[in-house]
Amino acid sequence: MAQKFGGQHSPEGSPKNATPAPAFPASKFRGRRVVNSSFRSKFLFIAPLPLLFSGIGEMRRGDATGMLTEFGALAILLLAAWLLRDGLIAEAAYQDRKVARPPAIPRKMFATALTGIGVFMAGAFATGDGIAAAIVFAILAMAAHVFSFGIDPLRKKGMEGMSEFETERVAKAVDKAEGLLAETITASRRIGDRKMEARVESLATSVREMFRAVEDDPRDLSGARKFLGVYLKGARDATIKFADLYSKSRDTDAKTKYESLLTDLETSFNNQRETMMLDNRTDLDVEIEVLRDRLKQEGLKAS
Repeated sequence: MAQKFGGQHSPEGSPKNATPAPAFPASKFRGRRVVNSSFRSKFLFIAPLPLLFSGIGEMRRGDATGMLTEFGALAILLLAAWLLRDGLIAEAAYQDRKVARPPAIPRKMFATALTGIGVFMAGAFATGDGIAAAIVFAILAMAAHVFSFGIDPLRKKGMEGMSEFETERVAKAVDKAEGLLAETITASRRIGDRKMEARVESLATSVREMFRAVEDDPRDLSGARKFLGVYLKGARDATIKFADLYSKSRDTDAKTKYESLLTDLETSFNNQRETMMLDNRTDLDVEIEVLRDRLKQEGLKAS
């Protein structure tokens, strides 16, 4: 959908009294990994397409069993490719987090199994190579799938010295906050204004930096819980309502208020993150002083 670019002097530009954007907006790519969207995973959506044409050929010849088998193998292989794509995205999110649980559904493993089933069906019933040859082809396909894409993360990922309870508590809180943030970003894309989308992405960058700060020190979760819950939920609800209103009326007054809200939220998140970092620095200074006093008591000197 085409989107308009506007400025202060454009017909629907920002009014003079609009809340200014931050002087140096954070890059939306800062602190984020590149998702591994390789050609190999995309190719798996194309590789089984010959089964479509062979199935059509079986239909023209009146072979209903062959037609259903080839169409079934095609559907299974396409489902495997779709699960693999989602599995790679989930794995990238897992690797990006310092404290994380493994994906609830092992999509890559299911994709491997479905690939073997699809290849077996195509080999045994579609090409007529026989059951034994089809089993060999299925095993080779599954082995190649695992070799190329690996398996899903299976273990919880946390920091050394953290208890199981702390790891689980932080992972659940960040998972819930990530969901609220994703819904906010999705709603912002319905606004149809690139400037507003960029402002929401800037806010998202600040929020993700707070996620990383909480993962670095789970003790910060108590102080950040209001930001990760109440504030993010309010930002999501406000974005949904503004997107519904602005897409219909282009209300500039509502746009100004929403932009001001984004600025206030981003400032609040940045200030809270700096406060958490300052507290961590204070804790470190206290630990250093305690160690120095201990060394002095034992008659040693710190170099």
